[in-house]
Amino acid sequence: MSSPISDNDFDSLINDAGLNLDETVSDSAPEPTPASLPQQDLSFFGKIPVNVTLEVASTEITLKELMDVDAGSVIALDKLAGEPLDVKVNGALFAKAEVVVMNGNYGLRIVELSGSGLSGLGV
Repeated sequence: MSSPISDNDFDSLINDAGLNLDETVSDSAPEPTPASLPQQDLSFFGKIPVNVTLEVASTEITLKELMDVDAGSVIALDKLAGEPLDVKVNGALFAKAEVVVMNGNYGLRIVELSGSGLSGLGV
């Protein structure tokens, strides 16, 4: 059976081991510098194809109205002529644009980015 250690014996063991419990931690200790994360080359993401669509307008009609549609029918839409159109990337709104003609092909002139651009798409 071991004998109990007196307070004096305990203090002398602590001091002999070089542990000074009376010292306070200095507030002027240098802060560890946060390790900077290595920059990754994300250029390979630029090769991922995405689906860009232009949504002219939409409307809601009854099934009966749809069944009555034939060649030459006109369905009124919910946007005014000349109003910017919605550009969607993989179905999510990306920008507002107007249609232009470039070398005989249709093109889009972006007039306003929606939200935070690509970061809003979850890309």
